Amino acid sequence: MKVPRFLLILFLLSSSLFSQELPPIQNFSPADYQGGNQNWMVSQASNKYIYVANNAGLLEYNGENWKLYESPNGTIVRSVKVIDSLIYTGTYMDFGYWSKDGFGNLQYTSLRDQLKVSMIEDEQFWNILDFGDWVLFQSLDRIYVYNTKDKSFIIVEAKTTRAKIFKVGNTVYFQKINEGVFKIENGKAVLVSDAKVFQQNVLVGAFPLDKKIIFLSEQGDFYQLEGQELSKWNIVASEELKSLNIYSSLQLRDGNILLGTISNGILHIDRNGNIIRVINKEYGLFNNTVLSVFEDAEQNVWLGLDNGISMINLNSPFSVFNDYKGRTGDVYAAEVYQGKLYIGTNQGLFYKQENSQEPFKLIKNTNGQVWRLKIIDDNLFCGHNTGTFIIKGDTAIKISDYPGTWDIKSIKSNPNLLLQGNYSGLSILENRNGQWSFRNRIEGFDISSRFFEFINDQQLLVNHEVKGISTLTIDDDFTKIVHQKNQPPLGYGSSLTTYNDKIWYTSNKDGGMYFFDHKKETFLKDTLMSNQFYSKGEEILGTLISDLKTNKLWGFSNSDFIYVTSGKFNAKPQAIKIPITTVLRRSLGVSGFEFLTHLNDDRYLIGASDGYIILNLDKVTSNSYEVAINNISKESVTTTKDQLLLKDGNELNFKENNINFAFSVPQFDKYKEVKYQYLLEGIYDNWSQWSKGTTVAFKNLPHGKYTFKVRALIGNEPSKNVASYSFVIATPWFVSNLAIFIYIVLAILLSVAIHKRYKSYYRKQREALIRENEKKNKQKKLKAERKIVQIKNEKLKLEIESKNRELAVSTMSIIKKNEFLNAIKDQLKESENNAKIKAVIKTIDHNINNEDDWKFFEDAFNNADKDFLKKVKTVHPDLTSNDLRLCAYLRLNLSSKEIAPLLNISVRSVEVKRYRLRKKMDLPHENSLTEYILGL
Repeated sequence: MKVPRFLLILFLLSSSLFSQELPPIQNFSPADYQGGNQNWMVSQASNKYIYVANNAGLLEYNGENWKLYESPNGTIVRSVKVIDSLIYTGTYMDFGYWSKDGFGNLQYTSLRDQLKVSMIEDEQFWNILDFGDWVLFQSLDRIYVYNTKDKSFIIVEAKTTRAKIFKVGNTVYFQKINEGVFKIENGKAVLVSDAKVFQQNVLVGAFPLDKKIIFLSEQGDFYQLEGQELSKWNIVASEELKSLNIYSSLQLRDGNILLGTISNGILHIDRNGNIIRVINKEYGLFNNTVLSVFEDAEQNVWLGLDNGISMINLNSPFSVFNDYKGRTGDVYAAEVYQGKLYIGTNQGLFYKQENSQEPFKLIKNTNGQVWRLKIIDDNLFCGHNTGTFIIKGDTAIKISDYPGTWDIKSIKSNPNLLLQGNYSGLSILENRNGQWSFRNRIEGFDISSRFFEFINDQQLLVNHEVKGISTLTIDDDFTKIVHQKNQPPLGYGSSLTTYNDKIWYTSNKDGGMYFFDHKKETFLKDTLMSNQFYSKGEEILGTLISDLKTNKLWGFSNSDFIYVTSGKFNAKPQAIKIPITTVLRRSLGVSGFEFLTHLNDDRYLIGASDGYIILNLDKVTSNSYEVAINNISKESVTTTKDQLLLKDGNELNFKENNINFAFSVPQFDKYKEVKYQYLLEGIYDNWSQWSKGTTVAFKNLPHGKYTFKVRALIGNEPSKNVASYSFVIATPWFVSNLAIFIYIVLAILLSVAIHKRYKSYYRKQREALIRENEKKNKQKKLKAERKIVQIKNEKLKLEIESKNRELAVSTMSIIKKNEFLNAIKDQLKESENNAKIKAVIKTIDHNINNEDDWKFFEDAFNNADKDFLKKVKTVHPDLTSNDLRLCAYLRLNLSSKEIAPLLNISVRSVEVKRYRLRKKMDLPHENSLTEYILGL
């Protein structure tokens, strides 16, 4: 009964969806390479750069960055082929080659103008093939054969619907539609076979196989041609291939074949016709339509897709099983047992036939967390969070309900007993009449026992990373703990394992490996082993795993898988490091729960989040890589970036002292990281720290000679070269020899000028000093003269004060005398009738009004205040002598009572005189007469 085609497709896809272990795949979207969607052809240069014919132009990939070169006529680049140092491309109505200029950029040279015939209208070149000194450009109508030596052309008519040229051995084959398969001999088309299958079917591949030529049609049919005999090559995959449309194909260097399909990804077929794997969008490709297939120098496969580019590390030591649908979960344990691969996950125990593509199946009743799978005495034990199972094929038989079985180990002294480490202590399994079952929990210890190792039959070590290490002694019946000794933990992330008959302990605290010393009953640090695992700043993160099958001790750091094995010629441990990326390391899940088990040969299964990883040590190789400087540019404050020639010896203007470098390593392994280190001799002579950056800029460099150097670390392998570039930043004009000579001359002239200036300055200073001294002497003289005047003034002032005192004394004397006379006069008036008394009174009046007293007073007053009376007369010329006398008395600040005796009048009369004087002086009422006179 013939199986319907859609069922075959369903079978093919379903067989790969859940069980394939695929090589690493990297995808590049149009946004990544900044080009068009479709990619028609891929090629590689001798420097390992990748070139892709893209809808938007020619793509160049240096391992770090993509660069797009648009075709000269702006059309789609349909084909590309790198031959020696030239990159040949074919476009619409044009073909030619690209070559690198001194700046590292590609420049295009067209070969169309060298043709002596016209092209066919709307001709496009879909394929390019190299053959010795010849380059073949194929369109849907012709093959243009270009001789690279004499630059001549041969044109072969070859009308077809799919432009494919096949080089098999030393012969070039091609197909003419409705005619058959031809080969080119002496520049002409020679018929090879006109079989109907070649006339009616489009051929998409031709490969040598066991002295035969195998042709492949787009329907997926293989035909073998041996001499003139043509027969169909029936293979296992023939039925599956009939359901597919093949667009591209490639025979790999190992003889296997890759088929690129429309809508179904790629098929990997071995040389016997068996399908190795199917890879499509469901399993990591960016797109399902594969327009071109290319194998690079390191056996990586590049796929030009209808949308994007995919690259497969086909020869990688890693292959990955990804549980995209979440059916299996995170893998914590695995074993190959009786031809089946069992994986224990956080969702249960699954199995499938070993090396098959069938999907994993869940074993009934094992849902939940599986911690351990272990083969003991040809029995497969499963440690589960609900207890312990024995696995028989696709059946799980529960033998213990004691929860949380971390591990199971044999007891040498009693083969019928097994020791289990559980969530809450230790327990015993017993074999009774060939049936294993739970016997007892060991009393006296209830700490989680994930890591435990036997010291001897009755003693063991149990490690708990928080509580520390416990040394336990168990009774002879394995029922209880009779002695316990505790040791504090050495740090977070600790583990315990046995390797080479020693118990090893490690932790993240001090980066060391410790072994248990039986005599001292404690752990001692092993420097030799520590150096193997903790070198170059790396440290083991998580669990140490001892593989008893291959006698290897495994550990995991941030950047390596590390295993230690005994040396080939001595017992000295030797560490082998397999570099990985940070992304791959993180995929191993929670630190401390790493898992690895040996499968067969040199293949190991490593547990991961959502699946597992297969490591094949046979494929771990050491490749050599070269680092290259791709681009150098300069810039100044006022200009934009300008590219520099990549050759050494460029001399730059001193203003263009900002230099930028871009570098890369054409390395395409997904699980290898590339780090770079650089220096700039002449200013920064020490190597920088390792980093993933591919560019570096040096700003404001001083003038001088420089050499930039860069090297790379690919995984753990250093690049085989150190790329360098020497350049000079020119000496600025202001420090040139001529400028220095001018500076010297100017300095001399300036020195002379300064000398003269200083000489003139000091002369002026001296003259100024002399003038200053003369001025000071004058000032001193004036000061002395002022001092003399001041002394004279003070003397005069003293004399005036003396005169004022004399005047005051005289005035007071006159006042006292007049008061005395007035008193006598008043007494005498009482006997006024006596003529003698009247005479006495008259005499007294005469003395009181004695002009001599006034004259004496006036002279004294003028001596004391000689300008006052003159000033009063000047200001008030109408004043009489009596008015002046009153002013003089007021000048002495005498009161009316004191003035009255001097004038021999009453106080009232004095007040009248004062009033009249105010009127003569025209003083306002509010002004004081005394204050006015004192102020004159």
